[in-house]
Amino acid sequence: MYHCNVRTLLALTLLGAAALAALPAHAAPPAAQGAAHSVQGAEALHRLADRLRRLAEDGLEPRDYAIPPESLAQLDPAAFAAALRASAAAALADLLHGRVRDLPGRADIRRDTAALPLGPWTAELGTAAEPAAVIDRAALLPQGTSALKRALAAARARALAGGFPPVPPMPGNDALEPGTADPVRVPALRARLAATDPVAAALRPADPAVYDEDLVAAVRRFQAAEALEADGRAGRLTFAALNRPAEATIRQLRVALDMRRAAANAGSERRIEVNIPHQRLQVVEAGRVQLDMAVIVGKPARATPMLRVRLTSVMFNPPWGVPERNAREDLLPKFRSNPRAMMEKGFRVYGFAEGQRVEIDPTTIDWRSVNPERFPYVIRQDAGEANALGRIKFVIPNTEDIFMHDTPDRGLFRRAERAFSSGCIRLEKPMELLDITLQGAAGWDRARVDRVLESRQTSAATVPRPIPVRLHYTTVTVEGAEVRIRQDIYGHDEAYARALDAPRLPRVAELRVR
Repeated sequence: MYHCNVRTLLALTLLGAAALAALPAHAAPPAAQGAAHSVQGAEALHRLADRLRRLAEDGLEPRDYAIPPESLAQLDPAAFAAALRASAAAALADLLHGRVRDLPGRADIRRDTAALPLGPWTAELGTAAEPAAVIDRAALLPQGTSALKRALAAARARALAGGFPPVPPMPGNDALEPGTADPVRVPALRARLAATDPVAAALRPADPAVYDEDLVAAVRRFQAAEALEADGRAGRLTFAALNRPAEATIRQLRVALDMRRAAANAGSERRIEVNIPHQRLQVVEAGRVQLDMAVIVGKPARATPMLRVRLTSVMFNPPWGVPERNAREDLLPKFRSNPRAMMEKGFRVYGFAEGQRVEIDPTTIDWRSVNPERFPYVIRQDAGEANALGRIKFVIPNTEDIFMHDTPDRGLFRRAERAFSSGCIRLEKPMELLDITLQGAAGWDRARVDRVLESRQTSAATVPRPIPVRLHYTTVTVEGAEVRIRQDIYGHDEAYARALDAPRLPRVAELRVR
């Protein structure tokens, strides 16, 4: 039989008080109104305690909520009830409003806690005959939660079983091609896919070491589910997805669950959503997707920032004022190699003489002596077919100097991984976005747009009604009953997970109960 010493009982009582104090004033549960003689009854309280101990199912850590031990219920039912209600109120607040309330740099996350006030919920928690049901209901409020919880449970089960069978990757950027015989990788690939694909599990190949058509089809299904290019070639990205650690999946799913809590309703207004890790743009209005396209986002060293801005204007045949970092790191080696070729691509170089900016012939500069750490020039690229911004620039005013634009490198959109820009968003379908953007703009029909583009002259059009644009970082999405997980390319999920696990109160596991 377990019992608490006086010090432990005092600690638990203080812990409950601390949990109450941590809540907003209007959210304080009516703990004092009920003790062991509460209308909820002892059995309901035990079911509530059991539900709180299963908060891991919701992506939360039960030990963060100071759940009192069952032994306290025998020694002091009133203290147990008070501490339990305090724990439940703290968990309820996090389930409703998210445990991570504010994270620097995450302008993409906006919670509308006013639309989901704690007061009525905590009042119901204090009077409900079955308070565990209140916790259950709060946990399932965000859209897509059920699918995410199923995926989280499956990932945890996999982790307990030791994870998926590993598949040795190909060296470098090589790919496992259809028809290849590989006595090491192909059997490992079969075992890995059989763990999640019933069709692959039922295959009976004539030669298990040959990458045959049936296995290629299974790889294509896996690639499609992972939002990879479903070509059946098992390359670096496919192997990375196959070998994603279960712990990483668990972390991303926990973050996804918390990010959805009290998420602000986007409303019915037309808006542009750019999902950075999924590298896609959607135009959404009244809940319907009007346009969907691939985009190219910033490489990890030049990450695309998360922003909430508005699309206010469009520039046709834009020149490119090259940022200093791009000039130093990207263009300087090219000028050193062939300055004349850079001139032919429309690049101009400017220096300063007596306080005035003057243009300099790039072929007269000793580029090898230029110090990239003290780059002395300004570089600009004229509008034209070779211009890095393409023919159209979509202006979204912000302090990061980020914009969306066309690109002459159209073949890049065929790649599955498209994080290699300098931070701005390159668009697969700029003309389709332009049509939507300029709807209602007087005088800007397609015929005029075509004339302006053909003129090669720089001009601009104002968007009649500025369109909200959100650049967001969401690695996990729910499509129907399917959960899609993309790589945490910038490590933002890791940062969120650290905030999610940051302790607020002494954890009950740190108290000694004997």
